[in-house]
Amino acid sequence: MENLQSTITLNNGIRMPLVGLGVYKAEDGEEVVNAVKTALESGYRSIDTAAFYFNEEGVGRAIAESGISRDEIFITTKVWNDDHGYDETLAAFEESRRKLGVEIIDLYLIHWPVTGKFKETWRALEKLYHEGKVRAIGVSNFLIHHLEDLLEEAEVVPAVNQIEYHPWLTQSELHEYCKDKGIQLEAWSPLTRGRKFDDPRLMKLAEKYGKTPAQILLRWDLQNGVVTIPKSVTPSRIKQNTELFDFELTGEEMAVLNNCNEGLRFGPHPDTFV
Repeated sequence: MENLQSTITLNNGIRMPLVGLGVYKAEDGEEVVNAVKTALESGYRSIDTAAFYFNEEGVGRAIAESGISRDEIFITTKVWNDDHGYDETLAAFEESRRKLGVEIIDLYLIHWPVTGKFKETWRALEKLYHEGKVRAIGVSNFLIHHLEDLLEEAEVVPAVNQIEYHPWLTQSELHEYCKDKGIQLEAWSPLTRGRKFDDPRLMKLAEKYGKTPAQILLRWDLQNGVVTIPKSVTPSRIKQNTELFDFELTGEEMAVLNNCNEGLRFGPHPDTFV
């Protein structure tokens, strides 16, 4: 039976936890430190941050103070749009590594596909990967045309594509494309920022299973083979988001949620984010 320590194997053989804690908008200092410590105490072993979140130092501090071996924790961070370019990315990586207080970052992502720049940025990520400074490299918010453009010259196929993903934005063509290329899909904003918790279809499933709408959405991610990183700084919710492994949605129920898709985004569109 799957549990909070369950992993998937990325296309380079590295194992990544199925569930992680996202720390977007968690304030650096005590807020993010307490959130990460709570998550680690609750059994999480994956933490997702980014240079743009301005909380890498707090994440690093929490990991260092947790008492949990660094080898057991999967750390993801991302290079921000202003730092695209070969030399700029290498410098940004060193800054992230310094702030996190770690030698090796488990997964390093391009945060957004900055037009005309992300190929040079990817070349820098490949260098970091070949030098063993990162265990896996990937992208975030890349659509099919971005990936096709990247793969024309890439030596390394991205291990992960982290995208906005929930039943109202299933991006099924992108999902299939990534499967075909061996790229693991990862969901950001899997809980729709709470804006769809009152959807009758979701509420009906939550009532049936005695679960929260959030737990139903996260279970849907897992059953679709998608890694999920719910964000919270509230201890009770951080713990609730771990309770996903004692029930399973039926095929019919999965189809109901899959059919919610309406192309609804709560974050920026990858073609118009700047």
